Amino acid sequence: MSVSILIVNYRSYDELEQCLVSLRDFEPDTRIVIVDHAADARRAAQLQPLHPRVEIHQFQDNPGFGAGVNRAARLAAPDDVVVLNPDVVLTQAIVARLVSYVGSQPRVGIVGGLVREESGALQPSARAFPDLSTAFGGRTALLTRLWPSNPLTVRNLASSAVAHPDRVDWVTGAFMFIRRQTFDDVGGFDERFFMYWEDADLCRRAAARGWQTAFFPSVSVRHLTGRASRHVPIRTLVAFHRSVFHYYWKHGGPVARVLSPIVALGLAGRFVLRLPAALRTALSRAPERHL
Repeated sequence: MSVSILIVNYRSYDELEQCLVSLRDFEPDTRIVIVDHAADARRAAQLQPLHPRVEIHQFQDNPGFGAGVNRAARLAAPDDVVVLNPDVVLTQAIVARLVSYVGSQPRVGIVGGLVREESGALQPSARAFPDLSTAFGGRTALLTRLWPSNPLTVRNLASSAVAHPDRVDWVTGAFMFIRRQTFDDVGGFDERFFMYWEDADLCRRAAARGWQTAFFPSVSVRHLTGRASRHVPIRTLVAFHRSVFHYYWKHGGPVARVLSPIVALGLAGRFVLRLPAALRTALSRAPERHL
């Protein structure tokens, strides 16, 4: 298999530099395609001489993460792809192991690996498809923070602690291998998701086409979570809640759509509760825009 690593960057040049250094160390021969949204030409020009084999494609607009991956995938065609966030750092070689695993699993179209936080803690990178239980047992839910081993959280997140390869519903787009055949079969990411939940949607659509998603903990990365989203905390908060509702509407049945006003009201309440923290982050970062 021929594989390209795809990175969608948005104002995360410091994190991107760390990512590229790790790729230089562990994947020196793998093609790397970067789509740089709302590009800062000066910062990109500083990176290019340090990483001359990396392809950096600059765009002034920012249509979102999924749209960025689709752009990068078109540039990398016909390769299979590994999607990495710019705030992901490699701690080992990953491509050869992923290719070897996928080569032995003809119906596996998407693979995720073990993801650790900067602290070393496991990130729930493989999960069950979202449903009503996710509101109470999802990664950021209050119940999950207060009682991580509760049954709802275990149902939603426990797959990331599996010690051997296993089939799962979906894996995080922060670190995701996708067969080209699978990517083309489902038409890439749904660009109506600006960010968040596009990875769950991709895996769900792939499953509907007969493809399997697997969790492969023999490969791992470190994720400096949220480094890109902190640049636009309010827009990120809005995008999260819009994506949740879009996923609910897209994949819910007739009953779910009847109940959609209640869901929208609940999401609005959650948004209001989270807004003060996003505002504090935005205000704390305001001086940096003038540097």
